[in-house]
Amino acid sequence: MFFASDNGAPCPPAIMDALIRANEGYTLSYGADAPMGRVRDQIRALFEAPNAQVHLVTTGTAANALSLALYTPPYGSVLCHRHAHIEADECGAPEFFMGGAKLHLIDGAHGKITPDGLAVAMAGAGGSVHSVQPSALSLTNVTEAGTVYDVAEITELATLAKTRGLAVHLDGARFANALAATNASPADMTWRAGVDVLSLGGTKNGLLGAEAVVLFDPAKSWELELRRKRAGHLTSKMRYVAAQMEAWLDGGRWLDMAAHANAMAARLAAGLADVTGAELAHPVQANIAFVRLPDAAHARAKAAGAVYYDMGGGLCRLVCAWCTTPQDVDALLDAFRG
Repeated sequence: MFFASDNGAPCPPAIMDALIRANEGYTLSYGADAPMGRVRDQIRALFEAPNAQVHLVTTGTAANALSLALYTPPYGSVLCHRHAHIEADECGAPEFFMGGAKLHLIDGAHGKITPDGLAVAMAGAGGSVHSVQPSALSLTNVTEAGTVYDVAEITELATLAKTRGLAVHLDGARFANALAATNASPADMTWRAGVDVLSLGGTKNGLLGAEAVVLFDPAKSWELELRRKRAGHLTSKMRYVAAQMEAWLDGGRWLDMAAHANAMAARLAAGLADVTGAELAHPVQANIAFVRLPDAAHARAKAAGAVYYDMGGGLCRLVCAWCTTPQDVDALLDAFRG
């Protein structure tokens, strides 16, 4: 009963098989390999963006920090939710890569920025030589609260941001889960909605360590290449990163795995309704549930071997992965019920 994080899930056999195939013989390095070329073509086709530029890295932190550095000067700021990953979980990497630019934090229920919240934040930012200048908006989908922005919400926020000349970044560490939850197309949830750059995450959805920076403005590509190299994130044996992402995207596998994880979280949420004293802290819209439980329920689950994050005060985070089974979910619910 492992519900601590989708990062802790194993790698699917199809991905391991792709790595074995990629390991045959010699190939050119630093992204000049055939798998990288195929991944670039796949992403361009999936996103209906023939001019998009695709740059692979191995961590989501690198994808986010490098993406934001493209659009934020040292005297700038990035507007983001108070609980965004770039604020709470990346050890200052965005600020480091941006040369000291600041994060401007915005509150919002259930992990989401609202248009009113963004408007207030922008109204009070910049405008003086004594202030940092707002430069980018970063949204997270799926949010850190496990909720999902739909296409209309992203479009409204991106449109508002662009009235102040802000670039729009989407942290898509769980982008596949957001697509599976909304049935939106990749294009509709990104560039058609006003997103300039996407951190496309594969690691939380089964890959060993493969993320993509998808640039919808190809003019920024060379700068990203230089920043990635200077930061130490240009992998020489790129074929192993590309091979994972190629197999992940092939035939819609990425969306199928995400949809399964979402379905397991929905099963969990439904079952929690029958657990005495259980209270969901946020709507369960993708593959994550935050729930408050009585101490006795936690004790029973821990004794039964359940692994999940205890956030304190009875609140816990339960994350379903591509390989979570109905039996896993039901066993956890049985342990909670006692």
